[in-house]
Amino acid sequence: MGSLNPAPRPAAGNIAPQRLLPRETPLPMAPGDLTKSRVTGRVPVVAALAWRRALIMLSTAALTGAGGYEMYRVLEVGGVTVLEGMVLALFLVLLAWVTFSFASALAGFFVLLSHRPNANSPEAELPAIGSRTALLLPTYNEDPHRLTARLRAIIESLEATKHGELFDWYVLSDSTDPDIWVAEEKALLALRQSIETQRLYYRHRTYNTARKAGNISEWITRFGAVYDFMIVLDADSLMSGRTIVRLVHAIETNPAAGLIQTLPMIVNARSLFSRVQQFAGRLYGPMIAAGVAWWHGSEGNYWGHNAIIRVKAFAEAAALPQLRGRKPFGGHILSHDFVEAALMRRAGWGIYMLPMLGGSYEEVPPSLLDFAARDRRWCQGNLQHLAVVPARGLHWVSRMHFMVGIGAYLTAPLWLLFLLLGMLISLQARFVRPEYFPKGFSLFPTWPAQDPVLAVWVFGATMGLLLLPKLLSLFLVWAWRRERRQFGGALLASAGVLAEIIVSALMAPVMMIYQSIAVVEILAGRDAGWQTQRRDDGTVERRELYRKYGIPTLCGVAMAASAYAVSLPLLLWMSPVIVGLLFAVPIGALTARPAPGKLFATPEDREPPSVLRRANELSVAAEVGIKPSLVALRKDPELLAFHVAQLPPPRAARPDTVDVHLAVGRAKVDASNTFEEAAAHLSSREVFSILNDGSALSTVLQKR
Repeated sequence: MGSLNPAPRPAAGNIAPQRLLPRETPLPMAPGDLTKSRVTGRVPVVAALAWRRALIMLSTAALTGAGGYEMYRVLEVGGVTVLEGMVLALFLVLLAWVTFSFASALAGFFVLLSHRPNANSPEAELPAIGSRTALLLPTYNEDPHRLTARLRAIIESLEATKHGELFDWYVLSDSTDPDIWVAEEKALLALRQSIETQRLYYRHRTYNTARKAGNISEWITRFGAVYDFMIVLDADSLMSGRTIVRLVHAIETNPAAGLIQTLPMIVNARSLFSRVQQFAGRLYGPMIAAGVAWWHGSEGNYWGHNAIIRVKAFAEAAALPQLRGRKPFGGHILSHDFVEAALMRRAGWGIYMLPMLGGSYEEVPPSLLDFAARDRRWCQGNLQHLAVVPARGLHWVSRMHFMVGIGAYLTAPLWLLFLLLGMLISLQARFVRPEYFPKGFSLFPTWPAQDPVLAVWVFGATMGLLLLPKLLSLFLVWAWRRERRQFGGALLASAGVLAEIIVSALMAPVMMIYQSIAVVEILAGRDAGWQTQRRDDGTVERRELYRKYGIPTLCGVAMAASAYAVSLPLLLWMSPVIVGLLFAVPIGALTARPAPGKLFATPEDREPPSVLRRANELSVAAEVGIKPSLVALRKDPELLAFHVAQLPPPRAARPDTVDVHLAVGRAKVDASNTFEEAAAHLSSREVFSILNDGSALSTVLQKR
């Protein structure tokens, strides 16, 4: 580290504070409780919802029953063996999962067919609003330059609606990296100066209690009383000002609504993996969302971001309890959004979705490995909900949301078990001599011959249930001229769907292995922790490729060898799964690379909305790199004053709350002769502790 000019060495305690927080207006949150009785009376009863839900459930039951009967006919060979019975039971569970999704998507198809989606057009007149709303941006060790670029684009877009004075902005940091923490402060100071607003605030928490849910709750208990609504964003969220105004109007005009969720579209995808996810979400997502909104009604769900929430309703009903027991099932609830929605609905508030609103965006992990890492945390959070499902007073649709989330991960090991049992049945038929004349009198032998034609039909019908929703989404694009043009024409959209099906089919077996491992690890008591999500390109080093994809590859080798030992036809039958596993390493490497071309282009790629264009322009022009925190504070007195002003007042030291890292850091600083020497010897955790202590910070910055 190069030497610094010691002349302007600022002392942390000698600079006038510049605290950028409003006067606190506390709003108490009721203690989290899963044992309350149900409260009703706010949400109006919609008679149509009863028959809509009955239609979805009856369709699921009918398709599952028909498919199960045909599978029974396939397996029946003079009686069903124990292995065949297990296969039949697994098939029924998995088919029910597939048919439920199919029925909901089919409903969405007819909804969109009769009601063409109307995105926010620039010409459409905005409604009048009058409520005060806070936009909350929680962040955890994110790139502060890209974060503030997106935030500035949203603020400018909202100011352009002429309703900007009704909104306040809060960046709620849980960052634990000291360099990122100080870089956030610097970026927020610069942003506040550039947009010339006094309504942009920043708060950093020293202790990340309850993670994001705790971050939001802490804001409510300090500042929530003066706001009617809050819009919760993620670090990668982007929303247009017109969408925000329409969200406020929607919840203003529905006094029974506690939360309204938008449908975020994926943008800024660059790698093949993320572009496939972006294309699939943009093409299939609206139809799926329209279907679930059609039968969920006021019992919708919450995805944790890009939604507007009634602050007082959230405070009175959505406080989360700590679950009993040890991690990973006990402790703070990870997937808090599902639970918050269920608790608000239990208290009588409606949870709605507006899938056709438009103007709501997010990003996606750049590689399959990054996606799997995030998915591992989601897996733990959803399995935690096993302890929430029995809570008293929940609406049955809310319980179904929990079960769907749990099933999304339990189906992976069930599919794997289904495949393995199928191989065991084939192995049994190959090596165990059949008994043509069972014990007892029989005039005719029992011929153990399954019907291969019927088996193919059952397989084809199951695949049809999986693929037909994608084809129906493609049909909607064909049918609408504007959407067809935005996707590059019918031919290019069709080619994209075909390519997406192939790429997704190759990646699906790998995700099946990863999710199965995650379920086993969680059941064994392994906690996922809280990692920072990578949002840049998906480049993966070769060593990491072999290490991370080694287990799926070995599973593919084992399956291929076992299938070939039974018969070549079995190997060919299982080849769609085996190929994806055997070639996990090259597939992982290929999908992590940039994917140029127009094949998976979406409307947001071809005609970017103004807020997305502006955010990307600001990201490109943003400062690159993050300076060491102590160096940045020593060079910038204004930044130092701002940082010190954010620190909470010192508390009386207690023996049980001694900060060991602070004590060690102080000792290292005292033993150092220069600032450079002190900074070089401090660990990241020690710097973090020093940044939280004004006296210690002043000591280290005064070093020559």
